[in-house]
Amino acid sequence: MHALLVVAAYFSGSVPFGLLLARAVAGKDVRTEGSGNIGATNVARVVGKKLGAVVLVLDALKGALPVVAAQQLLPGEPLWHDAVGLAAFFGHVFPVWLKFKGGKGVATALGVLVVLLPWAALAGFLVWVTVLAIWRVSSVGSLAGALVAVGVGFAVHRPIEYPAVAVVFLVLMLFTHRSNLQRLISRQENRV
Repeated sequence: MHALLVVAAYFSGSVPFGLLLARAVAGKDVRTEGSGNIGATNVARVVGKKLGAVVLVLDALKGALPVVAAQQLLPGEPLWHDAVGLAAFFGHVFPVWLKFKGGKGVATALGVLVVLLPWAALAGFLVWVTVLAIWRVSSVGSLAGALVAVGVGFAVHRPIEYPAVAVVFLVLMLFTHRSNLQRLISRQENRV
């Protein structure tokens, strides 16, 4: 059961909603336009904000639903809940269907945190929205939100395994945003 949930979570995370919906709605391949990313921010940039919002919700759900299933089927096993959430994240970032070249994992991580750390997820989301509204740079908002989610997670949530997974997500998002960080340093980062 444990391994099956992890594998199912990976495949849930690997569904490239941004790519599929941008093709279906606008006939566009987001991998060749904008930032080249399959996530909600690039879909919003290439196809429009409404479709970007839909992709954000769907990418969050593909992280949240496997974790809900894990909590129901494996009650009292927080490390396995974390593992299922991480598997969904890795599915989004490294989808088998796209030769392991996926998105940055922000919305999928948000979905996982909504289930495991709801107050931390809310705080992180509000920081992302605020930073995005002020500076119009999604990568800065995403990383700032992830950092705030870690702090709030440790301040108000238990068991400790749940806030720990927020730290792992922050580290992984620093990795997936490495090109964004380079563009930020050179003042060439894309704005929304």
